[in-house]
This record gives sequence, structure tokens and C-alpha cells, in this order.
Amino acid sequence: MTRIGRGWAALICGRRTKWIVLAVWMLIAVGIGPLSAKLGGIQQNDSSKWLPHQAESTQVMELQERFRTDHLTPAIMVYERGSGITEADRAKAAADARAVATVPGVDAPPAAPIAAPDGKALQTIVQVRSGGDDLQPVIDAVDGIRAVAGSGTGGLSVHVAGPAGISAATNSAFADMDTKLLLATVAVVIILLLITYRSPSLWLLPVISAGLALTCSQSVIYLLSGPLGLTVNGQSVGILTILVFGAGTDYALLLISRYREELRRHEDRHEAMARALQHAAPAVLASAATVAIGMMCLVFAKMSSTSGLGPVSAIGIVVGFVAMMTLLPALLVICGRWLFWPARPKLGSSEPTASGVWARLGRGIARRPRTVWVGTSLVLGLMALGTIQLNAEGLPAEDWFVKKPDAIVGQEALGRHFPAGEGQPVVVIGKASAAQPLRQALAATPGITDVSEPVPAGDQVQIEGILKGQTDSDTSRQTVLDLRDAVHRIPGADAKVGGAPALTVDLHHANNSDNRLIIPLVLTVVLLILGLLLRAIIAPLILIATVVLSYFAALGITTPLFAAMYGFNAADSAHPLFVFVFLVALGIDYNIFLMTRVREESFRLGTRRGTLAALSSTGGVITSAGVVLAATFLVFGSMPLVTFAQMGIAVAVGVLIDTFIVRSILVTALSLDLGRWMWWPGKLFRRTEEDRAAEVEPDPSGSRSQQLVS
Repeated sequence: MTRIGRGWAALICGRRTKWIVLAVWMLIAVGIGPLSAKLGGIQQNDSSKWLPHQAESTQVMELQERFRTDHLTPAIMVYERGSGITEADRAKAAADARAVATVPGVDAPPAAPIAAPDGKALQTIVQVRSGGDDLQPVIDAVDGIRAVAGSGTGGLSVHVAGPAGISAATNSAFADMDTKLLLATVAVVIILLLITYRSPSLWLLPVISAGLALTCSQSVIYLLSGPLGLTVNGQSVGILTILVFGAGTDYALLLISRYREELRRHEDRHEAMARALQHAAPAVLASAATVAIGMMCLVFAKMSSTSGLGPVSAIGIVVGFVAMMTLLPALLVICGRWLFWPARPKLGSSEPTASGVWARLGRGIARRPRTVWVGTSLVLGLMALGTIQLNAEGLPAEDWFVKKPDAIVGQEALGRHFPAGEGQPVVVIGKASAAQPLRQALAATPGITDVSEPVPAGDQVQIEGILKGQTDSDTSRQTVLDLRDAVHRIPGADAKVGGAPALTVDLHHANNSDNRLIIPLVLTVVLLILGLLLRAIIAPLILIATVVLSYFAALGITTPLFAAMYGFNAADSAHPLFVFVFLVALGIDYNIFLMTRVREESFRLGTRRGTLAALSSTGGVITSAGVVLAATFLVFGSMPLVTFAQMGIAVAVGVLIDTFIVRSILVTALSLDLGRWMWWPGKLFRRTEEDRAAEVEPDPSGSRSQQLVS
């Protein structure tokens, strides 16, 4: 029995210490695991919690509390008949108005129904008592109102819209999303691991490790949410699930692949795992660090939802890395070789990757590497042309959902028959001494049709204005900007402009500002990490360039795809940023996995032969990892919110491009063409071909090196 070498790797998978590792994880799971269930209780899915803290519309929301005697949110009962409202319809609307007064959560009997100017619709405004940050009272009240109104019969359609209706619909989209995402993700991972390993049992250990990592991540986030002031919402929790299972399974695949190699060389499974950890852990650590630090760049975002996503994602990646590099190795050596049945790796057996499909692909690329990388770059460039059609100016409310809920159908009916901006006024709050100048500025601003009387509260005053167009139209956005310019110039007014129209403007501005800041920041951070990892300048620049090219290719492919899927050519203004961060941070993983192996092999074989050896040995596992990660992000495509679905599909497409085109073909061809210049100005660049050729050593498992060279 070969003696296990000393070091941290041996401690994790030693004959006795493996049990200690398992016991520690069990204690952690029992100690903090139950806290993960509390994470749902601190989620802030109200749209106001996603806003930039310093935005003018956010400040107006806070100031409006002074003008409210109670927290009320309007729900609007909408009655529509294409041929015209009848007397029976009016009688029903009046009876419903009286009946909803008894619904729990309704503040008072609503006013009489209001007829549309065209005579084809009615609306009844019902004030619902809200619970502050707790949306449940609003949801319950909307359900009660909808039960009273029914769905309409005989050609009359009835809907419950307004801010309360939309809040209830949004919350419904988030309801149970964590559970649905988790179940779908686990199912996808299990299926793909079964296909990858062709073993009825091996898949279980990565899934157990990832599941425990997710539970611990959620517990840590819950504990830190208060002290760090994190904004935790359905988006960040959903992405956490995808990242921990997707990236965690990638790390597991890389480790198990290397472990299987070492089992063919060493009889003692403990030593095989120790050596596998020594070789695989640096690449996995570099990958996890890249993703975690890239995610942490999001803390500089103006959007609260975006800045909160950074620490949440980073915590998930770090915990996932620790679990896959400690718990998983311990479980693997505890269980033994039988896990790989029916394809158990036997001592002394040949390495199948030396003559497999990836070895043949490498030899094919090696014949004309420059032609291959130039041609591949042109193909990706053609894919990227679709970004010309990308409209990331934001999604109007009616396009938030994959399938339109009743509230959105009702909003569209209101837009057809009532003034577009009536239900969502622009709000101005300023000094009471400047009430009249503020009101005059509102009335004089083009695009505003009606202005309310000033409402005082202490030394401040609130005035509302009705816009001509839809709240999220370009015209309304310009109206808000013109109004802000006007009221800010009033001496001593100290005025701020908010309300739904201003909120749309601030969201768009914050997301665009985040795009300009975060994207170059992530690029810089990832470039520095690659430089430190690869001890070179040229290789990191090339790897970054290839991932950016694949990012634009992914956007170019998915932009027309979204138009066909959803019937509109628009995306959330945060869409380019989220897709970029995930693709650069995660997509660079596969380049790290490949290039660290290339660097390792190049010290023995030279860059050209080392590239071929690395591709042949890592091709299968990296491809499997890419497919798993893409499939987990594709789970987002089944979510009811368009923003999530678009992001998930775009990232999945980008990961597949990185896996099958960028890493397998483009980076391989560039490495073969540039040779030692890939490592300029590092140690590998300075070594001569004669030095490298002299250091070729026989592989312990057989003649793998000679097969690759030949």
C-alpha cells in the first residue's frame, strides 16, 4: 500500500481524517442548517426595495409617508364590453362596489363606478390597506375582490388591476419559486450526471454535497443579511440555487474526473484522491475566486437588487467550493471504487482520453490552427450581429410576465378606454412656501394634462400631475425629465419628482449607470486574476477577448429568439449586465480549467503538445460541466417572469458557446498557433523547445504522452 503524502489534501481524505471532515459538515448542517428556512421570510420582493437608495423617486416614496394617514394601495375593478356597457353591466358594477366593502383589507366602501369616455368600460377604485413591507394583506384583499367581481359573463369581461393587482401578480410569480427552481435544478443535475457517469450511484454524492452547500449558503446569508444590510429577494435567492448547483456540480465533475485518472495509477484510493485534489484544487480555486470576486463587483451597483445579488452569489460560490473540495472528497473515499460501477477504474488500465474524440479534434485543429481560429472568430462575429436588434430600454408592465395575469389584462383594458396616465400620477414634493410655483411648473410642463391641488404636511407640500401617455413610454420619460428640470430651478423649493413615471426613469438611469461601471470593473478583475494564475499577459488578454466575443454572440442569437418567443423585441435594462457578469465570470471557468491543464502539461511537453494533451484529458469533463451549467440556467427559462426567463436562456446559450466553440476550438487553435508566445512574458515563454522536449517523461499509466506526441 503506497504511503499517502503529507499536506492539506491528505488531511481531507486520510483514513481517519475523512471521518472528521464528514463529522464537521454534519455538525455545521445541524447547527445552522435550520436557519435556511428563514431566508424566505426576509425576502423583499416589493419593487420599491429594488430601487437605488439615492434615486429621487425613492426619496419621494419615503417623503410620501408624511402625507398618508394610512397605508393604502389602490386596486381597480375593470369592466369591459366591446359593444358598449349596458345598464345590467352598470348594475353589476354598483353591486360589486357595495359587496367589496365587506372584503377583509378593503379600507372603505369605494366610490361609484366611473364610466369610460367611449362608453365601453367602467372602473371602480378600491383602496386596500397594506401591511407596509408585508404584501400578504394586499394579496388576500385582491383575491377577495376578484372573488366578488368574478370573471364576467355574456360578453362582459371583469379584471382586478391597479397597483394592488400588479403587486399581487408579481408576488404570485415569486411564490414557491425557490421550491420550483430547486426541484427543477436537482432533477436536471441528476439526469445529466446519470448520463455523464453512466453509474446508478455516483451522481448521488455531488447532489448531496451541492444540496448541503445550498442549505449552508442560505443560512449564512440569513445570518449576514442584517449586519450587512443585504437586499435579499426572489431573484437573488433563485440565482443562488442555480449557482450553487450549477457551479458546484462543475467543480465536482472536475475533481471526480481527476480522481478517476489517479485511481488508474494508484491502488490506494486515499492517495489517489490526495493527488487528485492537489492537481484539481488550484484550478477550481481560481475558478471559484474569479466567480466570487466577479460577483462582488455588483456591490458597487446603484440598484439595490443588483448590489444585494453580489454578496449573495459570492457566498454561494465560496460555500459551494469548500463543500466540493472537502465534503465531496471525503464521501468519495469513504464509499470507495464501487461508486463508479459498472465502469470502475482499475489500477494500470489505460487512459481512454488519449485516443478519444477530443484527441482527434485536437489533431484536426493542429493541422491549420490559424485558419481555424480566424474562421471561428468570424462565425462568432456573425452571431453577434443580432445585438443590433437588442432593445434593452426596459420592459413595460404588460410585458413583465410570460403569461399575462389578470392584473395585466386589466391594465391593458384601462389603457384602451381611460386616460393612460390617470392611475399612476407623477408626484412632486417640496417646501410648502413654494406650493404655487411648483403647481405652476407642473401645469406648464408639456405632457401633463391635469394638476391636483397642493396637499400640505408640515412644512412640505405634495402635488400630483396626470401624464398624457403611458407611464413607461419615451414621451412620459421626457416629461419627467422636463418637470424635474423645471422644479429644481425654483428657488427655495427643495423639490423632488417621484411617482410611477419618475420611477421608470430612475430605474433606467440606474441600470445604464451600472452597466457602464460594473462591466469594465468585472473585466479588469477577471483579467488580473487570470494574469496571476497563468503568470502571463498574452494568455489572459486572449481569454478575456474570447469570452467577450462569446457574450456578444449569445446576445446576438437570443435577441431575435426572444422576439419570436415573446412577441416583442425588448429586454430589461439590467439584462446586458446580468448576462455579461454571469458569462464572463462563469464562462471563463472553462478557459481556466483548460489553460491550467495546458500550463501543467506544457512544462513537460511544450505548449503545442501540452495543449493537445490538455484538450484530450479535459475535453469530456469540461463539456459535461458546461452542459450541466447551461441546463441549470435554462431552468430559469421556465419561470413566469420574462426578465428571469430571458437572462436564463441567454446565459445558457452563452455557456454552450463557451463550452463547445470558444474553449474547444477557438482557445485551442489560438494556443497552437501562438505557441510559447501565449505565455509571454512568463517562465514558459522563456523556455526553449529543446528544454521542453528533453523533459518529456513516460506517463505512469502507460504511454499516454507518446500517443499524444505521435
